Amino acid sequence: MEMQVVVPVLIAFGISVILGPIIIPFLRRLKMGQTERVDGVQSHLKKAGTPTMGGIIFLLAVVVTSLLYVKDYPKIIPVLFLTLGFGIIGFLDDYLKVVLKRSDGLLPWQKFLLQVIFTAVFAFYLLNYTDVSLTMRIPFWSGHYLDIGVLAIPLMFFAVIGTVNGVNFTDGLDGLASSVTIMVAVFFSVVSIGTHSGVEPITCAVVGGLMGFLLFNVFPAQVFMGDTGSLALGGFVAGTAYMLQMPLFILIVGLIYLVEVLSVIIQVTYFKKTGGKRIFKMAPIHHHFELCGWSETRVVAVFSIVTAVLCLIGILAL
Repeated sequence: MEMQVVVPVLIAFGISVILGPIIIPFLRRLKMGQTERVDGVQSHLKKAGTPTMGGIIFLLAVVVTSLLYVKDYPKIIPVLFLTLGFGIIGFLDDYLKVVLKRSDGLLPWQKFLLQVIFTAVFAFYLLNYTDVSLTMRIPFWSGHYLDIGVLAIPLMFFAVIGTVNGVNFTDGLDGLASSVTIMVAVFFSVVSIGTHSGVEPITCAVVGGLMGFLLFNVFPAQVFMGDTGSLALGGFVAGTAYMLQMPLFILIVGLIYLVEVLSVIIQVTYFKKTGGKRIFKMAPIHHHFELCGWSETRVVAVFSIVTAVLCLIGILAL
């Protein structure tokens, strides 16, 4: 038990802690400074120059740790694939933005196309090389599964790409996406151990890798995860949810991600429909709370606590 639970947490944590001081100065030298929106939260302007792409730190930690377990735990392969695949998309995006100074990074259609391709490979692998079914556990109705037949495939694309973009939007404050996703990864680890699903080495590696990364990412952050990190984490959350037949549970434990996406969609739609009026002071919603006078650390603490409570509800929902 402790071999596939405690050990991967410690290994990934150790790798992150060691890589931090090596990778952060390297990113600085590459001038991978995060450009802050000039029209954004004013207190964020002092963050300009903090290196981004730090997601490489925990991504490497998770990959190395997972590879140690992959022989005995083949079910971590699809999760690792989706985590690494989306991490690569994020890396390309960051690299174009920061190193090649292309302000928009990957074009939206390029990003979307890559996301669709990685999700398609994941779906193909799941259907052909694992015994994981696309029927979904129904929250609060133990032992019951929702079978929507062939519609499960389009739903998967929607769920994966939606989750990934949700995590991406959540990554806007020091330590926010890391803290929230640690909670979600702990939840998945508990479920995986309880159901003997065989993905716990990678869920535990994410917990350890993110804890190590948080040492450098808490306020005031020495490094940001960038799209490299946030897209990888989104891929991890969606991939794990599908391996555990729990995509519906993302709506519970990943509610913060959902609210962040919805706040952006609502804001943009309302802005266009009313010719310039806003519902929130700023979207995504974590900036709205900041402009209401909350400190950055308070927003992160509250969102993390909410996620922890939601994860407990998620366990009840099993």
